[in-house]
Amino acid sequence: MAADHHHACACCTELGDDPPLSYGAPAPAGWKPRYSRRRDSELTADQCMIKGRRFFVHGLIEIPVRDSGEMFSWGVWVSLSEANFARTHDLWDDPAREQEPPYFGWLSTELPVYRHSTLHLKTHVHTRAVGQRPLIELEPTAHPLAIEQREGITTSRVRELADLLLRG
Repeated sequence: MAADHHHACACCTELGDDPPLSYGAPAPAGWKPRYSRRRDSELTADQCMIKGRRFFVHGLIEIPVRDSGEMFSWGVWVSLSEANFARTHDLWDDPAREQEPPYFGWLSTELPVYRHSTLHLKTHVHTRAVGQRPLIELEPTAHPLAIEQREGITTSRVRELADLLLRG
């Protein structure tokens, strides 16, 4: 998990007052660097294919920060069916893509700050305007991540997440 941006002063590695509001995973679970040498596998900033059989799109789980009005986001990977992956690919630069119904997908990023695994949670992938990552909506289960998406979090939770991720 890398913070998508850091607030650090030049003299030290301490985070400033504001912890990052966004973290992302560079690749879906199951991706191995050696796959990039294969013809049937590819990883870009937005899409991934593994061995021509598994297909992923990079999206955002957005969580409202209730006491600041800001939005916290996890950059995650979600698996799509081959048909929906092909459709996502075909419509990538098409402004009409916003009319797409949500695609079903399995969450394919482990967020280590949760006690229970986040792998294979059911999601709906909402296509947004060209240039915007898809919005990942979790199935409304009792998983803490799904609860946080539904109910929002506080700025103290944002700080706690930053601490957990910094400690690794």
